[in-house]
Amino acid sequence: MSTFSNQLSTDQVERLAMLAEECGEVIQIVGKILRHGYDSTHPDGGPSNRELLVNELCDIDAVWGAMRSRGDIKGYSYAKVKEVWVRKLRYTHHQEDYV
Repeated sequence: MSTFSNQLSTDQVERLAMLAEECGEVIQIVGKILRHGYDSTHPDGGPSNRELLVNELCDIDAVWGAMRSRGDIKGYSYAKVKEVWVRKLRYTHHQEDYV
């Protein structure tokens, strides 16, 4: 029986765990926005759902930046982002090119 190894370092595993956690938090706030709107807040007060989304996206951006700077992610470019968005536009009804 062979021993499995994903060949990830402990810091890579941690960054992936951080990314997964932050993506989950974005999913949660997107659900709240779909149910209650961007400008809704908790009944006891606090930031709006829009502000919460921005905070979570900044968290993802921070982890994403760490992953790129440490070589976890390769092949990223703004040209590729543009290409992906243009491809996605073929399957949308209400979006425009923004890039």
